[in-house]
Amino acid sequence: MQARFDAWAGVDVSVAEIEAELARLRESEPGEDRGPRQRTSVMTHVAWVPPEWLEAAERTLEGMAARHPSRTVLLVPEPGREGGIDAQLSVRYFSAGDREICGEVIELRLHGDRVRAPASIVVPLAIADLPLFLRWRGEPAFASGHWLELVDLADRVIVDSSEWEELRYGELADVFAKTAVSDIAWARLYPWRVELARHWPAIRDQEIGVRGPRADATLLRAWLGARLQRELAAIEVSDALGVRLGGEEIFPSEEPPRSPSDLLSAELDRAGRDPIYEEAVLSLAEASPVVGAAA
Repeated sequence: MQARFDAWAGVDVSVAEIEAELARLRESEPGEDRGPRQRTSVMTHVAWVPPEWLEAAERTLEGMAARHPSRTVLLVPEPGREGGIDAQLSVRYFSAGDREICGEVIELRLHGDRVRAPASIVVPLAIADLPLFLRWRGEPAFASGHWLELVDLADRVIVDSSEWEELRYGELADVFAKTAVSDIAWARLYPWRVELARHWPAIRDQEIGVRGPRADATLLRAWLGARLQRELAAIEVSDALGVRLGGEEIFPSEEPPRSPSDLLSAELDRAGRDPIYEEAVLSLAEASPVVGAAA
């Protein structure tokens, strides 16, 4: 599915200028080689993307193609530069039979004080009456005004706790009362949770050992402990996820690994809260607000 682009860039621009240029791009006439355009948006997708995460975020966005036609707002904080907003806008067209579906990408570099109040920028750019999803790259600054402002706007917040220096699940749990939360690290565990569920009820009394990447293994152990209502041995940090059950290694059914684009796309499709994930995170929060620093 080949994408086409119309684009515009501006330095030190206002939100009003961004809105005007976005409208101009959307209303531009299709060329002779293009079919009718279907301007379909199902959400506003906001991503908080520190510069070190920008390349990964753009790859993920590109891999999603036309699966979620939306208005995507990438907020790139650069507090060390003087105040202002630099913008890059693109309207991306994807072939869908004899029509073109278009989505919009608004990349905003927020300088200086503009980092502190992102809601005043996002609200005018969000599409009215559609859900707003917030993807936060890296470890959230949980006590910061910009985190709290964006969480208050979001119908769903999507994090990946494997990107964190410290597993601050206690602070993440504070968000549960405000909005639905997804964790890409939790989503990666789905094949393992399916496999372990096959061992119920015998698993209740078996010795269980969990090893793997810190966030993934911590969440899997927390899920097992919460479901079984008992303490499990501490995780062993390693590169690959693994589980020993009653002294025997178990393995999930082999499936093609899901890409970052696939994982994010699935979370954008999700409706409502995930009580099983929340139960696992709350069990970690009760044990310790901060699980530990990255090795």
